Amino acid sequence: MNRIVVIGSSCSGKSTFSQHLAIKEKIEYIELDQLHWLPDWEERLDEEFRQLVSEAISSESWVVDGNYSVARDVIWPRATKIIWLNHSFSVVLYRSVTRSIKRAATKQKLFAGNIESFKQTFFSRDSIIWWVLKTYHQKRKNYANLLKHVEAKGVTVIEFNNQSQVDDYLKNL
Repeated sequence: MNRIVVIGSSCSGKSTFSQHLAIKEKIEYIELDQLHWLPDWEERLDEEFRQLVSEAISSESWVVDGNYSVARDVIWPRATKIIWLNHSFSVVLYRSVTRSIKRAATKQKLFAGNIESFKQTFFSRDSIIWWVLKTYHQKRKNYANLLKHVEAKGVTVIEFNNQSQVDDYLKNL
């Protein structure tokens, strides 16, 4: 029975890490972005999203990646382990820029067929780069506090502060 939540700033590597972890652990991978986003970057209504999340985590073993606070009270109480990818601001910002450029240049299809554009990336308030700049420090502070409470309730909490720790963890599974 492994129910693992992977959290971290946008562009911290949650999805990549979670996919590898699910393969290594031979358990289901659940991507919250896939449940949240509709075509044309429309956000799913909170109640519908929460219902989809609840259904997705009804099994006994899974890895969930994502930071949606609107569904935290649905997911975290079922978790046996929470892994926090707590990378530095410079790493996350660099990843947000390079990932966005790559996705816009290749027109990579994302959740619900959405595609990041250069306009959205560099000239929009919906930019993931802008989101990282705006939310990184507050999320980091909030997670530190939230995880203290979760750990006190018996959930295993693991914090990784750099990519080599992440890589070593996966290698040693």
